[in-house]
Amino acid sequence: MLKRASRWAIHVTEFIAAGLLAAMFVTFLLQIFSRYVLQTPFGWTLEFCLILWVWIVFFGCAFLVREKDHVTFDIFYLAAPARVRQVLALVAAASITVGMLWAFLPTWDYIDFLKIRRTSTVREPFSGDKIPLRTIFSIYAVFMLVVAARYAWRFIDVLRNGPPER
Repeated sequence: MLKRASRWAIHVTEFIAAGLLAAMFVTFLLQIFSRYVLQTPFGWTLEFCLILWVWIVFFGCAFLVREKDHVTFDIFYLAAPARVRQVLALVAAASITVGMLWAFLPTWDYIDFLKIRRTSTVREPFSGDKIPLRTIFSIYAVFMLVVAARYAWRFIDVLRNGPPER
């Protein structure tokens, strides 16, 4: 049951990321069409592509990129004995968890401050108001919490099962 729910969650997050990429691609094509065919570029397409890029990067890194997919410089780590690798993995996981959690409140304060600033050209679909930057950058707060939770889980996993092999 847990594996089924996990697979379902993975598929949902992959679908969301694919949707964001598709929206960015369509917006980019619309930008090209408006600039070179209509000879009147739409101002909102560039800003919308940038917003989508921010969401793709942080959403993807939070929910889709696995630990083994990250670039690592692990020459010393792999050359160390198992006990040293376990200590290094524990220190790294704890550092990332503590660092993300320690920085979360000041980061959220700044993201919350951005509610007074709004997008230049992109507007909300129903109200027509410009979008607060807090809405756009809120994905970074989600990213921080998810990464902290993932590395807290990694810390527990290393304690239980020993150092991971690469």
